[in-house]
Amino acid sequence: MTTDDKELLARRFEACRGHLRAVAYRMLGSPSEADDAVQEAWLRLSRSDAGAIENLQAWLTTVVARVCLDMLRSRAARREEPIQEPIQKSIEAAPAGRGHPIDPEQEAVLADSVSVAMLVMLDRLTPAERVAFVLRDAFAVPFEDIAGILGRSSAAVRQLASRARRRLQGASLARPSPATLAQQRQVVEAFLAALRAGDVAGLIAVLDPEVVVRREAGAGGGKRVEIRGAENWARGAVAFAQHAQGVSLAVLNGSAGLVWASQGRLLRALRFTFAGGKIVQADIIADPVRLRELEVSY
Repeated sequence: MTTDDKELLARRFEACRGHLRAVAYRMLGSPSEADDAVQEAWLRLSRSDAGAIENLQAWLTTVVARVCLDMLRSRAARREEPIQEPIQKSIEAAPAGRGHPIDPEQEAVLADSVSVAMLVMLDRLTPAERVAFVLRDAFAVPFEDIAGILGRSSAAVRQLASRARRRLQGASLARPSPATLAQQRQVVEAFLAALRAGDVAGLIAVLDPEVVVRREAGAGGGKRVEIRGAENWARGAVAFAQHAQGVSLAVLNGSAGLVWASQGRLLRALRFTFAGGKIVQADIIADPVRLRELEVSY
């Protein structure tokens, strides 16, 4: 492949990047992992016979979907393994940036394209259900193409997508109306009081049994942290009790959360997603760009 051919292929790939990132983000729920999946698609494209590809976007979508499927299966396999890393490590180690530059505005648009609540519900699906549902319902990929990705028949894929749709609809109907800010404050205040007291049972009482806690990996060597389960997080969180006096309740983008600040400078933020009067997801934010974008009030 000549230099001109490589440059042309790169331009064609860049024209598809936004679509590919949207696909990967809906499947993985993580901007950094979505970028990793898109980057892997580029590597595979650069090693392929690009001239034989009739529909580049469809080909790349298939590759990204397969990469995401592998990542989801790996993630599902790890869920049974409790994460032993103390929670304070995930809070104190700030991400140092990702492997490739990210436009904060583009990341905000990406995050706004699908609600956190939807991502939480999608995370309850099996990897195959999630891939089938996202590709079919969000991007109208033909069942025959999805069947090739999943290694199943078209009829089986139809059943997967239908089952995922029913599970999501059932979860949506089962969820109460969004908690008011006052109710959220009560939950977070109870969480913070239990944290400061080192009260594992108190923490578990305000956490959904399947709570998900995430901090994205940084390029500086910090590993991506994902903790699942109320007891698993609570037992790790109490190790942070001695540092919790510097934690304050705040309103982050309209919802109750927690912040760590020093000399007026925001160092860390903990954003919560609520359902049924409990915390169902927690996102630890330490990236300076993302912290600056938060609307913080007290």
